[in-house]
Amino acid sequence: MIFNRLSVTAFAIALGLSVPSAVPAGSKDIVETAAAAGQFETLAAALSAADLVGTLQGDGPFTVFAPTDDAFAALPEGTVETLLKPENRAQLTEILTYHVVPGKVMSSDLSDGMTAETVMGKEITVSMDGGVKINDATVTTADVEASNGVIHVIDAVMLP
Repeated sequence: MIFNRLSVTAFAIALGLSVPSAVPAGSKDIVETAAAAGQFETLAAALSAADLVGTLQGDGPFTVFAPTDDAFAALPEGTVETLLKPENRAQLTEILTYHVVPGKVMSSDLSDGMTAETVMGKEITVSMDGGVKINDATVTTADVEASNGVIHVIDAVMLP
């Protein structure tokens, strides 16, 4: 299995890293980059609960379609809390790995109707009609570079 184990404590340390503004963009890994953005606390908690932090700190490259805290808040009440329970780790892992594509895919690489297989094994579809969409999620910020890939911020949690 490609997923490494990383303790919650180590994840908290990763979230607490302070990076001076003089550090060039893309010098932090995906987890550090997302943590520094301040809008992915729910995603960070979910990655920790699913033991995926180590994976996204790995060599990659990865393309992550990252739902914001607001995207998670838009799910039906109680959904996030239920998914974060240890007994639901497999389902949470499926959802999170559905948001990750192997390789570094920049917005300039996207085209209308293109599909990509996610780490989870199912395909996502790109639409360019009225803005960039991945399935039904709109890309609100594209091409946030990290040392091991790229993050595209999306406004919805995609469900496989």
